[in-house]
Amino acid sequence: MNERPESPPPAEAVSEMATEILGEPRFRGTPTDRDGRPRTMREVRSFVKRGGRATNAQLRAIEEGWATLGVPAAAVGPVRADGTPAASVLVDLGTLFGRTAPVTLEIGFGDGEQLATLAALHPERDYLGAEVHEPGVGHLLLRVEALGLTNVRVARHDAVELLRHQLAPGSLDEVLVYFPDPWHKKRHHKRRLIQPPLVSLLLERLRIGGVFRLATDWEPYAHHMLEVLSAEPRLRNRSADGTFIPRPAERPVTKFERRGHRLGHGTWDLAFERIA
Repeated sequence: MNERPESPPPAEAVSEMATEILGEPRFRGTPTDRDGRPRTMREVRSFVKRGGRATNAQLRAIEEGWATLGVPAAAVGPVRADGTPAASVLVDLGTLFGRTAPVTLEIGFGDGEQLATLAALHPERDYLGAEVHEPGVGHLLLRVEALGLTNVRVARHDAVELLRHQLAPGSLDEVLVYFPDPWHKKRHHKRRLIQPPLVSLLLERLRIGGVFRLATDWEPYAHHMLEVLSAEPRLRNRSADGTFIPRPAERPVTKFERRGHRLGHGTWDLAFERIA
């Protein structure tokens, strides 16, 4: 199988990433499929579909809990020139949670253990999780059921679409991205979630004073995150030395993270506050 070509020079890579994340075509002209019909380029998303099947208990939790706890994907119709929907498909978070409270969004919550733990520790806050992996969604809903949590809601579609179409500007108080795929190979770095275009979109939804928290166990990605976020003038690093912060005591250590520690892997945490 042929290898994909190496990434383009940095300026072109950033431009390509912007068009992929924000949904504009990456090509010029009109590509066609094998039958000569016009086709479109698939966007880069906030996730990669993983294998694994949901258990019967997880499927039951989704079936029984989705009507109350689920956030359906937006049925986006006509769009304006800037790519935003012509008709509102915004989620009213006050209606969704049945109250007005600070809202934390976790992008890619995995099995949901961290999100459920945080929601149990902070009943005064509301937690919205975005995850497409069905077993993970089912596991979180089982934990919500077991802990009797009322402050958790779940979206199981692309977080980019959730941010772009369904969340109002300034509606989030905190955003969590813990252990996203580091895409180790250089030619795949443009697929990394933490890139300037997505950070810009995310900051439009994060209120001034809100906090963006991240963690990774892959040191090169940690420095990539630090570089991208430090270059954003609307953000201020909460680290005293302008680099990384100690692991927050309330951030639960996941099974994946504990396994990494046993193998000698480090963990890097970041916290940036929106200031403008």
